[in-house]
Amino acid sequence: MVLESIITPLSAKKHPWELFFYGAIISSVAVFLALWIFPERADLVMVFFTVFACVPLMFHAIRAEEKKDLLIEDELPLLKEHSRVIAFFLFLFVGITISLTLWYIFLPEPMSANLFHQQLSTIARINGAATGSSVGLNHFSAILSNNIKVLTFCIIFAFFYGAGAIFILTWNASVLAVAIGSFAKQAIQSNATSTLPAISMGITRYFIHGLPEMVAYMIAGLAGGIISVAVINHHFRTQEFDKIMRDASYLILISLGVLVVAGVVEAWITPALF
Repeated sequence: MVLESIITPLSAKKHPWELFFYGAIISSVAVFLALWIFPERADLVMVFFTVFACVPLMFHAIRAEEKKDLLIEDELPLLKEHSRVIAFFLFLFVGITISLTLWYIFLPEPMSANLFHQQLSTIARINGAATGSSVGLNHFSAILSNNIKVLTFCIIFAFFYGAGAIFILTWNASVLAVAIGSFAKQAIQSNATSTLPAISMGITRYFIHGLPEMVAYMIAGLAGGIISVAVINHHFRTQEFDKIMRDASYLILISLGVLVVAGVVEAWITPALF
């Protein structure tokens, strides 16, 4: 397929910044196709079309990482190799998020409300649940509990569907884009600032804790995907599988640590800054 041939896993690892533009392109194409073909359900179809364009790249990347588990003995060099994949996952996520943020801001209001209907509903539910919660330990516990649920789903989706975690990551990117866009729109409408500074403030406001969260989900998704590929390749109940499980366990522990840091930032640092 044309979109899938734009960039290969090898090129992505060598030049991860290219994934930013890939993410922006595929999400923009997804927006166009969703509004054109399925206007009534564009909010979810947009996400699915974006995921379709990501799956081949993600699957080949995860399969390559599983092979490295068998070839590289020491854990630190192996984690370094994994970090290169996480880097291009991150650039892909940022590209999708920035692209959808711009679409949300600059599309006519009725069209953007339709395109991001489910995302707006999700944010409304989150804000409703957060109403009255204090900034402190209880707030942190609620954030961490919810984020651990998402991380668990990433592992499960990746295990059963290989690159399945990309769906959750793309959905979260679309929700984050609407949150950033809403923040920017409010700043613009209140005449607090012009368009570009408002968008920059929105990105800063939500990326401070949003990016570490996404990195945690990516690491967990990579762990689940590696286990999935190992099972498919019949490495189950072998010495190699034990090594793969050990590597996946390290990845999951690292993802939990990153998630705790992201929760601390969201509960205490972000409210203090904004």
